[in-house]
Amino acid sequence: MKYCRWFLGTIGGLSLLALPSFVYGQDEVPLPKQISDLATQVDWLWTVVAACLVFFMQAGFSLVEGGFTRAKNVVNIMMKNVADLSIGAIGFWAIGFGLMFSGSEAYEFFVDPDANSFGQDANWMYAFLLFQTVFAATAATIVSGAVAERTKFGAYLIFSVVITAVIYPVQGAWSWGGLWNGGGWLENLGFVDFAGSTVVHSVGGWAALAGVIVLGPRRGKYNADGTMNPIVGHNMAMGALGVFILWL
Repeated sequence: MKYCRWFLGTIGGLSLLALPSFVYGQDEVPLPKQISDLATQVDWLWTVVAACLVFFMQAGFSLVEGGFTRAKNVVNIMMKNVADLSIGAIGFWAIGFGLMFSGSEAYEFFVDPDANSFGQDANWMYAFLLFQTVFAATAATIVSGAVAERTKFGAYLIFSVVITAVIYPVQGAWSWGGLWNGGGWLENLGFVDFAGSTVVHSVGGWAALAGVIVLGPRRGKYNADGTMNPIVGHNMAMGALGVFILWL
């Protein structure tokens, strides 16, 4: 029995040593190349995971905005958050991504990661396009809460296309365009963005401020003498849950 266990252990160890050549085929791949390929694929995977986290912010914004508005407007708020991602993703794919990153012949409008110009980088481009798309949608959805309960649904759809296809990509090109085209003018001046705090959240915030200035307060918010009437949200638990999601 003792020798049997020793024999099986030896066979198992030899099998593990032979595993890399079995996985990679008859031609052995050098270990540094294997590590490099693995690191590249982990980079792709992490980019997709990060994109999923940013995508989940849509749920957080929906809950915050829905919880802090009146019950009669919750469906409108939820549909706006669904629409700005759906419409915004199309606008960013068709126009925004190319506007933001065009700097060589490889990057163009209606981006197609399978195009021959990307070559072996096609898989990476799928991950990067997803990552940038959810960022663009986040910039758009920030505005929906600021102008809640006083915008028409159709007008908000138009806005979502404009910010994801033009406004956000232009600012992004100034700050992040240097990934391929030698640097945006802000980046070349030494500007550094932290986790989208300027490119995404500040752009959405300034757009929200512009919308608030144009629209003004909700009806009934202020009296003729300037005193304020509280308009209380209908579900504080929903709003708090949304805060935790965004916090994450």
